[in-house]
Amino acid sequence: MPLEIEDSYRYMISGYFGVMEMDTYPLKEYVLQDIKEYITEYMKQNPSSHFQLEEEVEKIKDTYSTKTKLQDALLVLNQLEKPPVDLIILIKRRLEKR
Repeated sequence: MPLEIEDSYRYMISGYFGVMEMDTYPLKEYVLQDIKEYITEYMKQNPSSHFQLEEEVEKIKDTYSTKTKLQDALLVLNQLEKPPVDLIILIKRRLEKR
């Protein structure tokens, strides 16, 4: 079953919050900016007329587990042009400890 555009938006947003959880990563703010730009560009190229961004952001932030956010972060990071391998390793280690 193919992913709906809205589902892609959701996992990207969730992944953004997953990276936010990585307080030990010193370059987190730069990566967050890259992810934000990636999501914005993706939404421009793949529009959805009925996706309520603000509502979905709050819902994802409040209801998705940290584990889900971290797993989604791995998906999003691997889609970036130059994924930060050190951050990916940190996230994988954190997931293994859960």
